[in-house]
Amino acid sequence: MSDRIVRISEEIKRALSVILQGSIKDPRMPKFVTVMRVDVTRDLKYAKVYISVMGSQEDKKNCLICLKNATGFIRREIGRKVIIRSIPELTFVIDDSVDYGFKIDKILNEIKEKDNGETN
Repeated sequence: MSDRIVRISEEIKRALSVILQGSIKDPRMPKFVTVMRVDVTRDLKYAKVYISVMGSQEDKKNCLICLKNATGFIRREIGRKVIIRSIPELTFVIDDSVDYGFKIDKILNEIKEKDNGETN
């Protein structure tokens, strides 16, 4: 990936983080939404936004619905914050890597406790 694409991805990520923290007024939108990564295509027409949502599966589902409904507003706000010729179309995806990491950590801790119990 070129340096330009990486810089644009980071700028969009930064702008999205600010927008998601304070600009979306939908009551269904969870409070703890984090933009994990933004992948922009080479032609700058599309961007896949990976988000992490703290909460239940219902919270994650509601978050995706809110973001899909607010896509036009979000693109307009990005256009105000990031200076590029055209704002890419956004696709939001839930990033479960944090949840997966917690699950693995829990399993490792259980194994460690089991091993400590057997050695004593």
